[in-house]
Amino acid sequence: MLRFLTAGESHGPSLTAILEGMPAGVPLCSEDIDHDLARRQQGYGSGGRMKIERDHARITAGVMNGKTTGGPIAFIVENLDHVKWKDREIEPMTIPRPGHADLTGAVKYGYRELRLALERASARETTMRVAVGAACRALLRQFGIAVGGYVLSIGEVETPDHASTVDAEAYLQRFAQAEASDVRCYDPATAERMRARIQEIIAAKDTLGGVIEVVALNVPPGLGSHVHWDRRLSGRLAQAVMSVHAVKGVEIGDGFAETRRPGTQAQDQLYVADGVIRHRSNYAGGLEGGITNGAPVIVRAAIKPIATTLNPLDSVDLSTGQMVKTKYERSDFCQVPRAVPIIEAMMCFVLADALIEKLGGDSLEEMRPRFEALRRLRLEDLPMDAIPWRFGYE
Repeated sequence: MLRFLTAGESHGPSLTAILEGMPAGVPLCSEDIDHDLARRQQGYGSGGRMKIERDHARITAGVMNGKTTGGPIAFIVENLDHVKWKDREIEPMTIPRPGHADLTGAVKYGYRELRLALERASARETTMRVAVGAACRALLRQFGIAVGGYVLSIGEVETPDHASTVDAEAYLQRFAQAEASDVRCYDPATAERMRARIQEIIAAKDTLGGVIEVVALNVPPGLGSHVHWDRRLSGRLAQAVMSVHAVKGVEIGDGFAETRRPGTQAQDQLYVADGVIRHRSNYAGGLEGGITNGAPVIVRAAIKPIATTLNPLDSVDLSTGQMVKTKYERSDFCQVPRAVPIIEAMMCFVLADALIEKLGGDSLEEMRPRFEALRRLRLEDLPMDAIPWRFGYE
């Protein structure tokens, strides 16, 4: 089983992650991690913090001579902003900001200073998720599995014609075009409208949310299971993505659009070509019964507007009991473009875990032949008895 933990505060000295369960022999280096960390720092609409940080992951355990050892992998990222905080008196924070964990954190842990909740609940924590996800991506890459993403909408500006498809090449083009855009949208005309909308919201001292789509290509059929609720891959993906800061909704494939179609137009019908079973569409987002079906795996995340706004909101000063306005903390105006590699990271983690679960083995060398032997959608891999049978319970 693959699992990870993170530690650290937004303005503390460093952030830490430990990833356990990675097989031995997977090529991995800091440059692999730093590439995705740099992507997380880039995006139109970000605030001033990302101009301070230069995130670099130092791998301090679990990787030797460029390959994983099978032991826990430890990552450390220094917070460069810490020097501005470490030796000064910090103003008390007693006014909870609506939409943050300030109030709920104080209720749960009995904090007498709200910054304790802010520091750990900050999305700065996702730095380490991206580091962990990059390591998982390195494992998936060994089996030809690629994960990419892009922004589908920001505010009311939506990319037209983004229907789910079985065409992997179309997704690869979207990935490349989105990475060339500072709002991570593959459609240039829509990207320009998104940028203009973000400019408007900055001028209005407000914030914007949006929808991100992340897609995994070349995922073999048979990951996940229908036999228990907690083994359904659709549920595991949804939980992982929902755990990301500000994510308020998750969709697998055409999940919400499916509710507006009649049943005969909501399924991915089958046909056979060259002895292989294929799907005519991909409304299900590559998952049927909680199991991958060989089509691209598609997850969409709905991200709410960031809760920190220059225009103050109504709140209560917990030290006086008086109704007051919130105080501004430095933040993004639109975090959606920067969140794409974070959602990718969570999908990489879940898929790597499911792949390890399916293949077993302690090393990449053990996993390779098992991957090659996996049952596929070939007719020859799916022999049927085609004879009457009985349940035969005692």
